[in-house]
Amino acid sequence: MKTQYRTAESVTPSHPDKVCDQISDAILDACLAQDPKTRAAIETMGGHGLITITGELTTRAQVNLRAIAKEVYASLGYSAPIGITLNVVEQSTEIGNGVDQDGAGDQGIMVGYATNATKELLPLEVVLSRTLTKAMGKHDGKAQVTLKDGKVVQILTSLCQSGDMTDVRLTEAVNCELIPLLHESISDINDIWLQNPNGSWTVGGFEADTGLTGRKLAVDNYGPHIPLGGGCFSGKDATKVDRSAAYMARKVAVDYLKKYGASEVYVHLAYAIGLAEPLMATVSIDGHEEEVTGYDLRPRAIIEQLNLQKPQFGETARYGHFGNDFAWDCTQ
Repeated sequence: MKTQYRTAESVTPSHPDKVCDQISDAILDACLAQDPKTRAAIETMGGHGLITITGELTTRAQVNLRAIAKEVYASLGYSAPIGITLNVVEQSTEIGNGVDQDGAGDQGIMVGYATNATKELLPLEVVLSRTLTKAMGKHDGKAQVTLKDGKVVQILTSLCQSGDMTDVRLTEAVNCELIPLLHESISDINDIWLQNPNGSWTVGGFEADTGLTGRKLAVDNYGPHIPLGGGCFSGKDATKVDRSAAYMARKVAVDYLKKYGASEVYVHLAYAIGLAEPLMATVSIDGHEEEVTGYDLRPRAIIEQLNLQKPQFGETARYGHFGNDFAWDCTQ
């Protein structure tokens, strides 16, 4: 049998890129709470004392973008002064015209995936790396796990060690979740666990690095071994099929996995801007490919089925958009 290696990484919610994702989605959520028909494509960039919010926003909601950004920033453990600049305009009327006719808000190819390897229906390496970042508390950090034939052979954690560290449960997570999965060739966890291999790390977040909405695509999806289709999710309302159709592709993949008792399922959906019906809708069930049937895959129908006009997206921006019991993770 051919040896198989798999590696995936995860980052904490306090990582600069994830701070930006959460600001973009917090703005969207605040708007949706007042106006479910909000159109949004909000990009956030942060670094070195400044957060810049730019993009498009068409809404009847009255929200304070600066206050939202500062609230998210503080909630993630940061107290250093931060400036906020805004450059937000309304959505292009040319884009809006197509969406008003229930067409897709952009073109793109969205990939959905599900596997029976874990209870989350995600690749094991993704689940394990995410387990480690969930144990890092409100600190900037990253984790990476490498598997050999489904067993752990390498662990990498980088954790900013500043402020109150009592919320960190990293050793406990390794002992409980990863040691039981060690490869038989590993006798000592310390032989394979790299902890802050670059040395001392006491300055993190925007003081040390920049962040940008949508820069952690593999982390947000299914890890580096599953193909990526469309763009990022955060800051976009559900008329953008980058988000809504990706969620629906996951939903379809989960349904087919359960229905056929499959090992893994891939779904591919392709759209054209301004058109409602997908240009392609295929599913691969353990390598057997066929057309997706039995689903209304128009953007408006997806929004209604998955209830994508309610505030809920800030949570998706923390530990990945799949495998966290969202509506699109569940079977019919």
